[in-house]
Amino acid sequence: MQAHRRHVRYFVMMGVCLGLFVLAWGVVRFVSVPAAIGMCVVAMVIPPAAAVHANRRDPEDDWWNDPRWDDPKWDDPGHGRDTPDHEERP
Repeated sequence: MQAHRRHVRYFVMMGVCLGLFVLAWGVVRFVSVPAAIGMCVVAMVIPPAAAVHANRRDPEDDWWNDPRWDDPKWDDPGHGRDTPDHEERP
């Protein structure tokens, strides 16, 4: 669920960015060029901030805390880092 919220936040921020660019050069520039430039400067800051915000880990996110990492038999054969731990099927 946290990933869905992060995606929504990212796309909302990018939508605001796109909206600022379109409004700045489609509407505001006829009224005030400095205001349009200011809107574009604000819009230029949004994509990196959106990327940082979308990739931030939530406090309740525990995907990084895999209990297999604390296993003392981690390096034993059949206990690989890239393979899931499960019983062999007959």
